[in-house]
Amino acid sequence: MILLVGDRPFDLRPTKIVAVARNYKAHAEEMNVDLPKEPSLFLKPPSSLLANGGEVLLPQSSARIDHEVELAVVMKSRAKRITTEYVKENVLGYTILVDITARDIQAEAKKSGMPWTVAKGYDTFAPIGPRIVPVDEIDEKNLDIWLKINGVYKQRGNTNQMIFTVEEIVSHISHIMTLEPLDVIATGTPSGVGPMHDGDTIEAGIENIGTLRFKAARIH
Repeated sequence: MILLVGDRPFDLRPTKIVAVARNYKAHAEEMNVDLPKEPSLFLKPPSSLLANGGEVLLPQSSARIDHEVELAVVMKSRAKRITTEYVKENVLGYTILVDITARDIQAEAKKSGMPWTVAKGYDTFAPIGPRIVPVDEIDEKNLDIWLKINGVYKQRGNTNQMIFTVEEIVSHISHIMTLEPLDVIATGTPSGVGPMHDGDTIEAGIENIGTLRFKAARIH
């Protein structure tokens, strides 16, 4: 997966993608769930990554497939049981990730107490890019974040609305599983999540990072 770091192509090959659910209060409210007391985690497979300019493939097995724009952290070095003050020295930088979710499949999984792996794990369900901004060049705590479909805003927020900070999230994850170099952490989405349809053009942006673009295409 090629992203840019400055003007230099960078081959991003994470061992895992760790995502945080319900990390924006307004999103938790729109999903009708309680605010978490600690970061709520799930995994997406590396095979779900999609490069800038690609196509998200909408499977026939789902009637509703939603977008969730997120600030993503890319790890620089191995991190295991680190405290918050040491997080930044282990982070390479930040990029944009859209957590694509088969919402109807997720709803059925929730009802039966099953994990969200299928709903989150289809190929192309994690568009990422277009570049990684080094950790020391950006204030990740105050960035406008948005998503448009066919030129119309669907999600708008700011990372200052996050419940848990990047430092808290990375530290928490590192006490559960070892984070390897180039692992990706998706830090949650603001409110406004909704469906994508065949032929839609999606633009996802974060201030000082850029715009990630892709299309949606139904598998026939």
